[in-house]
Amino acid sequence: MKKILTPVEHLVSPDEQGADFVELFFDLVFVFAITRITGITAEHFSVISVVQSILIFWLIWWGWTQFTWALNAANTRIAEVRMGVLIATAVAFVLAASISEAFSDKVMWFAIPYVIIRVLGLGLYIRVTSNHKDQQSAATMFAVLSITGLAAVIGGALVSPSQRIIWWLAAIALDLMASGIGGRSDGFKLRPKHFAERHGLIVIIALGESLIVAASAIDIQERTQALLVNGGLAVLVTCLLWWSYFSWINEHLEEHFAKTKRGEQGRVARDAYSVMHFPLICGIIGIAIGFEKIISHPHDVLSLPVALALGGGYVLFVSFTAASVWRMSKLFLVPRMLIVLMSAIGIAFSVGQPPAVAFAIIATGLTALIFIEWKKCRHS
Repeated sequence: MKKILTPVEHLVSPDEQGADFVELFFDLVFVFAITRITGITAEHFSVISVVQSILIFWLIWWGWTQFTWALNAANTRIAEVRMGVLIATAVAFVLAASISEAFSDKVMWFAIPYVIIRVLGLGLYIRVTSNHKDQQSAATMFAVLSITGLAAVIGGALVSPSQRIIWWLAAIALDLMASGIGGRSDGFKLRPKHFAERHGLIVIIALGESLIVAASAIDIQERTQALLVNGGLAVLVTCLLWWSYFSWINEHLEEHFAKTKRGEQGRVARDAYSVMHFPLICGIIGIAIGFEKIISHPHDVLSLPVALALGGGYVLFVSFTAASVWRMSKLFLVPRMLIVLMSAIGIAFSVGQPPAVAFAIIATGLTALIFIEWKKCRHS
């Protein structure tokens, strides 16, 4: 006899569920958000601007990753779930459109949508897991602990921009504390395929955004040899970044995540994906800022700030890709870390040289690590 499911049981995701079209639609708003953060940071490129952008992006990232956890547990083909995601998409649109107001007097246009998205995600997670006592207990614990971080965001919105930085740094610390304590629960039951696929898609989104930034900068420039060389090298670097992640690492993470015991799933997913993929994506944003600065001034030599954006972004991407692999499988990618160290030294010495030199160093380093890892690590 076929089992009759309760209304709540219908909301639970099937084991084989992958990323759904409604989630991809939700991600489109985050394409715009990443583009806005990149553009604003590149336009006002300074230490304070970078700090503010990191704080803003953390809040956006934490809202996105929380929905990833909720939708991992939810059946995204059910109308109730889809409606919740579409409502969150509308709110996220206001959030993304208000990024430039995050450190202005109109900050509530950013802070309130952020809180609403978090509450929607937490509410959906608790609702979907209501028939699974252990999982709902874990979700509820995280939701209760998250209140402190949400309060810090609103508190920061009520003070001056200089003090806001302190409040929002506190919000990040409280978010990490909530995930640290909440992640200790053995109640989380995650679908590895969906979780890995969602994070792979956000990496693709960020890489695609870097190409959009490069193409937009090329579009307003007169076609010169230097522009074409730098533009071509930007595309080459982006393709190599894609290959360095998707040639084997995304599959490696998914395969080892699938082997993780249920009691460890929450902690591993938190560390390898939710936390370590944040600086990884920040690295892509840094690279995109470097692209924009170089292509907008194709005849200038590489300045120190641009080298820090481009080289620092490259180091973050490659290093935290390796960190995610280590956290998931305890495989330490020694060649990758040695190559990124040598590349960083080379980029430092390329300051004052044509940007093509730094591009060539990054491209060479990525090609080397792809070649070395292809056979050695692909089936590790």
